[in-house]
Amino acid sequence: MRKKRILQLIGSFELGGSELQAVRLARNLRRDGTFEICVACLDRRGPLISEIDRLAEPDIPEFPLTSFYDLNFLRQTLRLRSFLKQNEIDLVHTHDFYSNIFGMFGATAARLGARIASKRETLSKTTFQFAAERQAFRLSKRIVANSHAVKGFLTANGVPERKIVTIYNGLDPARFVNREVERRKEAIGQFASALPPGAKLVTIVANMRSDVKDHRSFLRAAKKAAETRPEAVFILAGEGELREGLIAFADELGIGSRCRFIGSGWDIGSLLSVSDVGVLCSRSEGFSNAILEYMAAGLPVVATDVGGAREAVENGRTGYIVPPEDAEALAEAVTRLLNDDAMAREMGERGRMAARERFSAEAQLRAVMNLYDTLLASG
Repeated sequence: MRKKRILQLIGSFELGGSELQAVRLARNLRRDGTFEICVACLDRRGPLISEIDRLAEPDIPEFPLTSFYDLNFLRQTLRLRSFLKQNEIDLVHTHDFYSNIFGMFGATAARLGARIASKRETLSKTTFQFAAERQAFRLSKRIVANSHAVKGFLTANGVPERKIVTIYNGLDPARFVNREVERRKEAIGQFASALPPGAKLVTIVANMRSDVKDHRSFLRAAKKAAETRPEAVFILAGEGELREGLIAFADELGIGSRCRFIGSGWDIGSLLSVSDVGVLCSRSEGFSNAILEYMAAGLPVVATDVGGAREAVENGRTGYIVPPEDAEALAEAVTRLLNDDAMAREMGERGRMAARERFSAEAQLRAVMNLYDTLLASG
C-alpha cells in the first residue's frame, strides 16, 4: 500500500513567519517519513528555497499568479488540478492568504476531499481580501489557526468553529545556544561594533516590509530607555523597504549611534545568545515566531498585547505584556528588565522551559500528522 501523498503549497520562500513555518513543517514531515511530501509554490523567490533544496526536492512546481480575477488565474488553477491528479495527491495543505485562495480552488476543481487552509494573523489587509479568503475557507475541510486568538478572530467573522484546529508554531530549541557560553566575547562582535563597556542588548527580530511591526514605537521606547540606561544598545534584525526610513528616524530621535540595523543574514540563535531582552511591538499578529525564539534562547520578552502573545508570554513571569503603540509602557518594561539582572534571568529561564514544553517542532508535527490522519480517514 502506497504512502498518502501530501502537497505543501507555499506562497514564496521569502524570510517571513508563514514561509518559515511552512518550510520547516515540510522538512520535518519529510524526515518523519509517514507521508510522501511534495512541495509547490506560487513564487520560487527567496532564501528559504535552500531549505527545500536540502529535502532533495527534484523540482518545485511554480504557479505564478498576477490576479485572482484574470485568465491567468484560471490557467494556473487548471494546471494545479492536473498536477494534483497526475501525482495522485491525497491532501493539500496551504499556508497563507494567496496559497489559501489558489490552493482551495484548485483542490476543489480536482475533487480532492482533503483540503487544509491556514490562518496566521488577526489582520486581513482589506475587507474585500478577507471576503475572498472566506470563500477559500468555505471550500476547505479544516483551517489551521496558530493561536486561540486567531481562532477567535475567525469565528467572530463567521467561520464555523468546527472547521478550525489550533496548532501552535513550532521551533527547534537546539538552534538556540546557551546564553552564558562565550558571552560578550567573540560572538557579540558579529552583531555590534564599538559597544560601551558592559553593554546591554535589546533586540527586535522583525521584517521591515510593513509598519504593522511598528519599529517606530520600538525606537521611541529605545530613546526613553537610553536616558536612564546609557549602556543599552538596540539591535534591529530584519530587512525591508522601510529600513532606510527607520535608520533616518533613529537619527532624528538622536539615538542613531545606539542602534544597530544588522539586516537578516545572521544566525538568529547566535544573535539571541548575546542579547538581554527580546521585544515584539507589533500592532497585529497571529502567533509570533520571534516571541518563541526569544523564549527558547532564555530571554525575557516584552511584547504588545496582540494576537496570541498572552498565550506564550506569562505577564510578570516570563516577560511583560504592554499595550500596542505605547512607547512609554514599552520603555518602562524594557528598563525594568535592564535594571534587575536576576529577575530578567529568572524570567528568561521560565520562558525557556515553556518553549521546550509547549512550542516544540515535535509537538507541532504530532498535531499536524493527527489532523492529516483524521481528515484522510474521513474520506
